[in-house]
Amino acid sequence: MTEMMNQYLKMKSQYQDHFLFYRLGDFYEMFFEDAKKASALLGLTLTGRDCGEAERAPMCGVPYHSAETYIGQLVERGYKVAICEQMEEPSPGKKVVRREVVRVITPGTVIESDLLSDSRNNYLAAIYFGDLTIGVCFADVSTAKIRATYFAGICAEEELLEELCTIGPAEIITNIDLARQSGLRAFVQEHETPCTDKLQSYFAPETAAEWYTEIAGTYGKGQASFQPAMYACGAAFGYIADMQKTDLSHIEDIAFYENAQYLEMDTSTRRNLELMETMLDKEKKGSLLGVLDKTNTSMGRRLMRSYLEHPLRDVKKIVTRQQSVAELVSNHMLREEIRHLLSSVLDMERILTRILYGTGGARELHALAQSIQVLPQIKTMLQTAESKQLSAIWESIDSLSDLYELLSRAISDAPPFSVREGGMIRDGYDSRVDELRSIQNNAKSYIDQLEEKEREATGIKNLRIGNNRVFGYYIEVTRSYSNLVPSHYIRKQTLTNCERYITEELKELEGTILGAEDKLKNLEYQLFCEVRDAVTQNASRVRRSGAAVAELDVYASLAQVAAQNQYVCPEVDYSDVLIIKDGRH
Repeated sequence: MTEMMNQYLKMKSQYQDHFLFYRLGDFYEMFFEDAKKASALLGLTLTGRDCGEAERAPMCGVPYHSAETYIGQLVERGYKVAICEQMEEPSPGKKVVRREVVRVITPGTVIESDLLSDSRNNYLAAIYFGDLTIGVCFADVSTAKIRATYFAGICAEEELLEELCTIGPAEIITNIDLARQSGLRAFVQEHETPCTDKLQSYFAPETAAEWYTEIAGTYGKGQASFQPAMYACGAAFGYIADMQKTDLSHIEDIAFYENAQYLEMDTSTRRNLELMETMLDKEKKGSLLGVLDKTNTSMGRRLMRSYLEHPLRDVKKIVTRQQSVAELVSNHMLREEIRHLLSSVLDMERILTRILYGTGGARELHALAQSIQVLPQIKTMLQTAESKQLSAIWESIDSLSDLYELLSRAISDAPPFSVREGGMIRDGYDSRVDELRSIQNNAKSYIDQLEEKEREATGIKNLRIGNNRVFGYYIEVTRSYSNLVPSHYIRKQTLTNCERYITEELKELEGTILGAEDKLKNLEYQLFCEVRDAVTQNASRVRRSGAAVAELDVYASLAQVAAQNQYVCPEVDYSDVLIIKDGRH
């Protein structure tokens, strides 16, 4: 085997049940069985590559800039993809560059917005089966939302399955052998949910507790009953860290809950009530969610679904929500203005996550700036709010003016896809960038000036300066003028009808132009990293504001529906009396 193929096989041995996307220049390549399978699944042309053996290795590949689409198709089918990147630039004399698997993408750990539904969370379910209890953690890596609970008693398994049906996780990991757990096995088969079982390396109590403590801090003694849920969380954290190849210090939103907090409905009831989709067409339109969801943000859509999946039982909390909706129903102008402003807010939760994981580029920073630009206006609109929860939202929204000022000054309006291409940093942000960009932009002018200067100095009227990748910049003179070529011209190449030369002045100018291009790209990347780090350091502020905006969006949506349909606010209490007057289904 060649050195490169040996490197590939070593990587592949560590990710045998994954598609290994192996970076070669501008392409991600797959070899052997991966290539055969991927070519069939993705409609790619199967070719071959010399690998040092008699037979060529089967190979297929995709361009790196469009790989996300192909990865999405594989993940959607339940496959796992390992991304192996070049960690250094090729150099003369070096046969194989260093490569590493920088990330593993599974159905439950996707963070790319294009691969996710913006209207629902994408949960990884980690299920810990203890002796008498079951702990479960639902982790949405794309929004850093963690929800965990536990089930105990003779109905524990049944309650777990009901919760799985309610949440609909994209992927499941567990510590037990699926073959011995008929209920979970049936769920996995019926819903075609990818499931990895017998993951003792993550679920071992000591390991799981260590992972949990590292992310969430010391576990409270008063929450001892939630210990199985803690193990499930720890296992989820360990799994996510291994997939994302990064630390999870940014995870803050860990919510433990008990089923008793919410109205209990079995799967049949939820289906018959058509809460999320119609029974006949499985469509949102015609369901309760379809009626109530007039949200303007992706974050609001996900929160609306969460509210309907887990209806409250606490009367005080219900009344608090009602008061918020009622205020927006009665104040038409406030509601309309808020909804208008919310329409400008992008998915702050998922944008922030990509930035934190290092997969977000300048486009994500620009999108974040667009979103936080309207926060001061929203906050001002809520300044006179009277209801308890709208006032709380007003307090929670951080205008983030300092962050917006930095992002709007630093990041250009149309940044490129790659952070290594340049063109990310706005003119005027950094004097060094402006200087190098001026040199780069005026390169042709400098070359034209030198060309005219050499024509006048030599008397060669058709002298021209050109360049190519092999020789760089050169002075080209036809043979008919060879007698006028100065002695300080250094011959570089002989062609049929002309000679090509270089001079010290041209070499210096070439170094300046080409050096400026490389320096500019490196400097822009350095400045981009500094701006990205500033966002990372303020992640808590951004996340808190995003959560407040989502809640406001839900209340504004419910108020809009109530006003349009002339709904009446119900009086909710703990009595066993149900009175409906002039109601309709």
